[in-house]
Amino acid sequence: MTISLTSDDRTFEQLKKQLDRSVEVIKVVDYTDTSIHMKEILFIKVMHCSDADITELFRISKVFGVEIIDYDGDTVLLECTQTENRNNDLIALLKRKFVNRIEIVRGGSVAVEAVSISER
Repeated sequence: MTISLTSDDRTFEQLKKQLDRSVEVIKVVDYTDTSIHMKEILFIKVMHCSDADITELFRISKVFGVEIIDYDGDTVLLECTQTENRNNDLIALLKRKFVNRIEIVRGGSVAVEAVSISER
Protein backbone atom coordinates (compact mmCIF):
# COMPACT_ATOMS: atom_id res chain seq x y z
CA MET A 1 0.00 0.00 0.00
CA THR A 2 1.25 3.46 -0.79
CA ILE A 3 0.24 6.31 1.47
CA SER A 4 1.04 9.76 0.18
CA LEU A 5 0.64 12.83 2.34
CA THR A 6 1.72 16.38 2.95
CA SER A 7 2.25 17.36 6.57
CA ASP A 8 4.61 18.96 9.01
CA ASP A 9 7.61 16.93 10.24
CA ARG A 10 6.11 16.17 13.66
CA THR A 11 2.87 14.76 12.23
CA PHE A 12 4.80 12.78 9.62
CA GLU A 13 7.07 11.17 12.24
CA GLN A 14 4.06 10.34 14.42
CA LEU A 15 2.31 8.66 11.49
CA LYS A 16 5.40 6.58 10.65
CA LYS A 17 5.72 5.44 14.27
CA GLN A 18 2.05 4.47 14.45
CA LEU A 19 2.32 2.47 11.22
CA ASP A 20 5.47 0.71 12.46
CA ARG A 21 3.63 -0.39 15.62
CA SER A 22 0.78 -1.95 13.66
CA VAL A 23 0.98 -5.76 13.57
CA GLU A 24 -0.18 -5.95 9.95
CA VAL A 25 2.54 -3.59 8.70
CA ILE A 26 5.69 -5.38 7.56
CA LYS A 27 7.77 -2.37 6.60
CA VAL A 28 7.45 1.42 6.42
CA VAL A 29 9.53 3.10 3.72
CA ASP A 30 10.02 6.87 3.73
CA TYR A 31 10.67 8.24 0.22
CA THR A 32 10.94 11.87 1.35
CA ASP A 33 14.54 12.46 0.22
CA THR A 34 14.65 9.73 -2.43
CA SER A 35 14.12 9.88 -6.17
CA ILE A 36 11.02 7.90 -7.01
CA HIS A 37 8.68 6.99 -9.83
CA MET A 38 5.06 7.56 -8.87
CA LYS A 39 1.90 7.06 -10.92
CA GLU A 40 -1.79 6.56 -10.34
CA ILE A 41 -4.40 4.82 -12.44
CA LEU A 42 -7.45 6.67 -13.67
CA PHE A 43 -10.45 5.55 -15.71
CA ILE A 44 -12.75 8.11 -17.31
CA LYS A 45 -15.96 7.20 -19.08
CA VAL A 46 -17.35 9.88 -21.41
CA MET A 47 -21.00 9.29 -22.28
CA HIS A 48 -23.45 10.59 -24.90
CA CYS A 49 -20.69 11.33 -27.44
CA SER A 50 -21.27 12.54 -30.95
CA ASP A 51 -18.91 11.50 -33.75
CA ALA A 52 -17.13 14.85 -33.29
CA ASP A 53 -16.77 14.16 -29.54
CA ILE A 54 -15.21 10.77 -30.22
CA THR A 55 -12.77 12.31 -32.70
CA GLU A 56 -11.85 14.94 -30.09
CA LEU A 57 -11.32 12.25 -27.42
CA PHE A 58 -8.95 10.36 -29.72
CA ARG A 59 -6.99 13.62 -30.19
CA ILE A 60 -6.90 14.30 -26.45
CA SER A 61 -5.77 10.72 -25.79
CA LYS A 62 -2.72 11.23 -28.03
CA VAL A 63 -1.74 14.50 -26.37
CA PHE A 64 -2.11 13.14 -22.83
CA GLY A 65 -0.70 9.67 -23.52
CA VAL A 66 -4.04 8.14 -22.59
CA GLU A 67 -5.26 4.83 -23.93
CA ILE A 68 -8.81 4.40 -25.16
CA ILE A 69 -9.57 0.91 -23.91
CA ASP A 70 -13.21 0.61 -24.95
CA TYR A 71 -15.92 2.44 -26.83
CA ASP A 72 -19.25 1.91 -28.50
CA GLY A 73 -21.56 4.17 -30.47
CA ASP A 74 -21.74 6.95 -27.90
CA THR A 75 -19.49 6.09 -24.92
CA VAL A 76 -15.69 6.15 -24.68
CA LEU A 77 -13.61 4.64 -21.85
CA LEU A 78 -10.14 6.08 -21.27
CA GLU A 79 -7.36 4.62 -19.13
CA CYS A 80 -4.60 6.87 -17.83
CA THR A 81 -1.56 5.96 -15.76
CA GLN A 82 0.14 9.27 -15.17
CA THR A 83 1.19 11.41 -12.25
CA GLU A 84 -1.51 12.84 -10.00
CA ASN A 85 -1.01 16.33 -11.46
CA ARG A 86 -1.24 15.11 -15.05
CA ASN A 87 -4.41 13.17 -14.22
CA ASN A 88 -5.84 16.30 -12.55
CA ASP A 89 -5.16 18.26 -15.75
CA LEU A 90 -6.92 15.64 -17.87
CA ILE A 91 -9.94 15.57 -15.55
CA ALA A 92 -10.22 19.37 -15.60
CA LEU A 93 -10.10 19.43 -19.41
CA LEU A 94 -12.70 16.70 -19.80
CA LYS A 95 -15.02 18.28 -17.20
CA ARG A 96 -14.94 21.52 -19.20
CA LYS A 97 -15.45 19.87 -22.60
CA PHE A 98 -17.97 17.19 -21.59
CA VAL A 99 -20.02 18.80 -18.81
CA ASN A 100 -22.07 16.31 -16.79
CA ARG A 101 -21.14 13.47 -19.15
CA ILE A 102 -18.11 11.92 -17.44
CA GLU A 103 -17.70 9.23 -14.82
CA ILE A 104 -14.35 9.01 -13.00
CA VAL A 105 -12.78 6.05 -11.21
CA ARG A 106 -9.45 6.90 -9.66
CA GLY A 107 -6.99 4.62 -7.90
CA GLY A 108 -4.37 5.73 -5.43
CA SER A 109 -0.78 6.48 -6.23
CA VAL A 110 1.88 3.79 -6.24
CA ALA A 111 5.57 4.54 -5.94
CA VAL A 112 8.91 2.81 -6.25
CA GLU A 113 12.42 4.05 -5.65
CA ALA A 114 14.30 5.05 -8.79
CA VAL A 115 17.11 2.68 -9.76
CA SER A 116 19.07 4.67 -12.32
CA ILE A 117 21.79 7.05 -11.24
CA SER A 118 20.37 9.81 -13.45
CA GLU A 119 17.14 9.79 -11.38
CA ARG A 120 18.99 10.39 -8.09
